[in-house]
Amino acid sequence: MKKMIKTINGWLLTITDLLKAILVFAIISGLLFNDPFGTIGTIGSLLDGIGSNGLAGLISLAILILVYGRNK
Repeated sequence: MKKMIKTINGWLLTITDLLKAILVFAIISGLLFNDPFGTIGTIGSLLDGIGSNGLAGLISLAILILVYGRNK
């Protein structure tokens, strides 16, 4: 059972690393080529939502930071 959980955890970490690399690629290509994937606009609206929603936005930002920090 522990071996199966370790295997699934390894898969999830690999998928998370892949998604982080794709996000970085989308941000860099958005900066270089006028945001073809809409990533910069999405991040901007996410940050705008955090600013207008106050505490709920702050909590969601904290959750995002915790999820990102856990994978390092």
